[in-house]
Amino acid sequence: MAAQLTDKKTTDATTTDAHLPQVTEPRNPGMPLDLDWVRSVQVNTSAVERRAATLPARRSVKKAHQAAWLLRAITCIDLTTLSGDDTERRVERLCAKARQPVAPDLLNALGMKPITTGAVCVYHEMIPAAKRALEGTNIPIAAVSTGFPAGLSPLELRIREIEMSVEAGAAEIDIVISRRHVLTGDWQALYDEMKAFRAACGDAHVKAILATGELGSLRNVARASLVCMMAGADFIKTSTGKESVNATLPVSLVMIRAIRDYYDRTGIRVGYKPAGGISKAKDAITYLALMKEELGDRWLEPDLFRFGASSLLNDIERQLEHHVTGSYSAGYRHATS
Repeated sequence: MAAQLTDKKTTDATTTDAHLPQVTEPRNPGMPLDLDWVRSVQVNTSAVERRAATLPARRSVKKAHQAAWLLRAITCIDLTTLSGDDTERRVERLCAKARQPVAPDLLNALGMKPITTGAVCVYHEMIPAAKRALEGTNIPIAAVSTGFPAGLSPLELRIREIEMSVEAGAAEIDIVISRRHVLTGDWQALYDEMKAFRAACGDAHVKAILATGELGSLRNVARASLVCMMAGADFIKTSTGKESVNATLPVSLVMIRAIRDYYDRTGIRVGYKPAGGISKAKDAITYLALMKEELGDRWLEPDLFRFGASSLLNDIERQLEHHVTGSYSAGYRHATS
């Protein structure tokens, strides 16, 4: 089974140079809103759920192959802290972990050079602390914005929040859409909102958080994904992590296939970020396998795939330590904050 899940690029991860997040893909310029295309989108919910259910049941990646996949997963993590009690000191510890996500002795045992996480994701107020802590690295700062997590502040304030975060040093902006536009089928309003957010980001890449757990149906998820891409989103993202239902495999399958449809129509690759509730190494491998099967190897790089996670890295490092030593370490040894 491992041979079916891995390719040379992945299995050679233990011998290649460390991959720092580099944006190599042209940005999504967007396109005019095509309402006929949007309204034609349908989702067979039962078929999606059946397909999604097969993924964790049949994935078995062991030993060196598993270590290679987990190392790849680390480079795709947006290491995140979005708590009301965040402090500069907590963000500094988070950034230190992003700079060195795996203990040097484990990397040496695996034959790996240093790697980093894909980004650090924080609130606007914590951008200066993150910027200081990441100085001299190639790790981008992602900032949540636009009235995160509800997205219900006035539009002009949400746009200004984006501009302020970019001015402060954020290279990526995770915006939240207005769910009401999706629930009422006002696709023009969603398109115009997303387009305004994209313009406010300037050179910063924009991830559109759909808050899929609040959109009512998989069809709405598919249509919202498509509209956000038409409006220029560089990534589409499942959740804020604050909803009662966050990233799931059925939702991910629908969003990934929307990305594939957009690529087939436009030739533009858009990234994907599942967020919320992904805390186990085995789940990370399942998501990577899904990306590989549905979109191909190109979407296994951090400029097109990210995990939004705060505790996932802890479990991955425990699994890597078990691979090297044969024993599991205590979880507190790998705490990120």
